[in-house]
Amino acid sequence: MSGLYLNKAVPNAYQYFPLNEPEIGAALSPEDTQDSLLFKPLTIRDVVFKNRIFVSPMCQYSSDNGHATDWHFVHIGGFATRGVGAICMEATSAVPEGRISPQDAGLWTDTQIEPLKRIVNFAHAQGTKIGVQLAHAGRKASMHAPWVQSKAGSDVRAFADENEGGWPSRVYGPSEIPYSSRYPKPNPLTVQELLDLEEAFSAAVEKCKKAGFDFIEIHGAHGYLFHSFLSPLSNNRADQFGGQSLENCLRFLLRVVKRCRAAWDKPLFVRISASDWAEFPEKDESGVWKQWGIEQSTILVGKLKQLGVDLVDCSSGGNWHAQNITVVPGYQVPFAEALKKAHPDMPVGAVGLITEPVQAETILKNGQADVVFMGRELLRNPHWPMMASQKLNVKVKPANQYERAWH
Repeated sequence: MSGLYLNKAVPNAYQYFPLNEPEIGAALSPEDTQDSLLFKPLTIRDVVFKNRIFVSPMCQYSSDNGHATDWHFVHIGGFATRGVGAICMEATSAVPEGRISPQDAGLWTDTQIEPLKRIVNFAHAQGTKIGVQLAHAGRKASMHAPWVQSKAGSDVRAFADENEGGWPSRVYGPSEIPYSSRYPKPNPLTVQELLDLEEAFSAAVEKCKKAGFDFIEIHGAHGYLFHSFLSPLSNNRADQFGGQSLENCLRFLLRVVKRCRAAWDKPLFVRISASDWAEFPEKDESGVWKQWGIEQSTILVGKLKQLGVDLVDCSSGGNWHAQNITVVPGYQVPFAEALKKAHPDMPVGAVGLITEPVQAETILKNGQADVVFMGRELLRNPHWPMMASQKLNVKVKPANQYERAWH
């Protein structure tokens, strides 16, 4: 007598979804990961990531007063069904004036929780871990969306004015140093305003709990607020949050990370820029820091480790408008490798023109990083994890609905 053959449902999901066993993007058996680190699970604070292909946070400039829309649902949902190990949602500001553009994401009010929770619930129904990048754009806030700026041209102001939904008079940074002549002159944050931002990030963490995120990443890179405090190119304060003292320049980021760690018991990541890419040394012959670089980044990662940060997402650049970077495949991986060598017990993520499966696998096997964060390549090919599994000869579970494409 035959048994029942059912199209099983995901247990306790908010709608009917076919159950994937194992999860989408997971190796079909443990033996299949013996020769591949890319598809080997990674556990951080009891959260199991089914593979090591992580979606980098990528701004979509498509939010409605900080609220996620159906664009985000489809965009993120597409990754959740195609086999990535984790998704980090785009830079999401803890305060309105911390957005990069008027159409950027936010978590400063409770009404922004529910649209994110819908996305999180869908990702979880597909067996995919999802987090969010909490951010403040600092002196690079109130910008146009890239395609708007492209139409305006490169010889005009780069920021959105008040009549374009922007707030150039309410852009903030550590000092009055603008990113470039086409950017607003920032207002130096007072000590009280810095304390208020600590509270805002702590409040945003509470909203992350309600949305159901699996991890949080603090954005300390790319010339945004935290990075601008770290670098002498953008921070010439004379108080306890600046000057020539590295301890002072690290203080603001470390205080916010400490607050977020205290409020969040799931994995906490920090993205950093390991170098400003300025055309002069990190410090001069007398030992004075001249730009942010890998030596200071190594010190910072040690302090982040002491605070209980679980992973460092290692990027670079974005704080020096005259940066001149030779972009080649894996051009930022040496920074991740240096941090991993200095702190072997700290999980490190590598980014930067990682496009080929063998390239990603080699980075992990060489011990240069523990995960790879991918952005534009996944925009071009959201099915990259399945393609990579074929190239690496690893049998991986596709979504039930897509199995016919991979068998």
